[in-house]
Amino acid sequence: MANLIELRGATAGYERDRPVFSAVHMALTSGDFVGLIGPNGSGKSTLIRCLAGVLPLWEGDLRYEGKSASSMDRRSVARFVGVVPQIDYSAFSFSVRELIAMGRHPYLRPLRGLDPNDWQAVHRAMQLADVESFAHRSMAELSGGERQRVIIARALAQTPRVLLLDEPSNHLDINHQIEIFDLLHRLNCEEGLTLLCSMHDLNLAAEYCQRILVMEGGTLCAEGATHEVMQSDVLSRVYRMPIRVDRRDDGLLHIIPLSQKRRTLSQE
Repeated sequence: MANLIELRGATAGYERDRPVFSAVHMALTSGDFVGLIGPNGSGKSTLIRCLAGVLPLWEGDLRYEGKSASSMDRRSVARFVGVVPQIDYSAFSFSVRELIAMGRHPYLRPLRGLDPNDWQAVHRAMQLADVESFAHRSMAELSGGERQRVIIARALAQTPRVLLLDEPSNHLDINHQIEIFDLLHRLNCEEGLTLLCSMHDLNLAAEYCQRILVMEGGTLCAEGATHEVMQSDVLSRVYRMPIRVDRRDDGLLHIIPLSQKRRTLSQE
């Protein structure tokens, strides 16, 4: 199966003598739902920015369906890759519909507004993210879970082949976390959208993601099928604490960080 996105020998960062990650090789294929995990500061957000074509590589090559990203303009990249960043849109006074419509920017012609095809894409995005019922409300009025669904809808309005998400459930309570990942699962399974999602919740990653990429200290230290990568020895080493991985009767993995309290009780 051809790769939709491929990184080869990629190195990038913000200060020239301090790369955030280096020598990374990775690929996304059609239909993937990939979880990107690792401690804070390991390079996950920077990797997503590079995959989106926002942050240039210092070394290496980024390709979209075999075509070098450096040969594509920003509008073409934005039609191929949608991004859900770590941005709080609640401070903006845009309505939900207005914000989602901004996702059509890569398709607009000079001095022309949205045409019927653009509005059709906007309405389809609102349907997929289930935000139609509050389309005319201000972003400032919404709950955290509602805002996140709107931000996802904005990316969907671009009609991308690939969706990159940077910690989409961050700061959400548990019911909204599940709501967001159920939405992503639906987009992946029913709409065929390819997803790469950085995340901290290892149990959500184990439940929803088909493959896992693990970053540690600016390197991609492990990758593969979820049940192969989510192993106690791998996770304990990367997160520098004891982590137990249990397989439940339904086949799902249960990841349990072993706190000092838990370890003490188990020894009594």
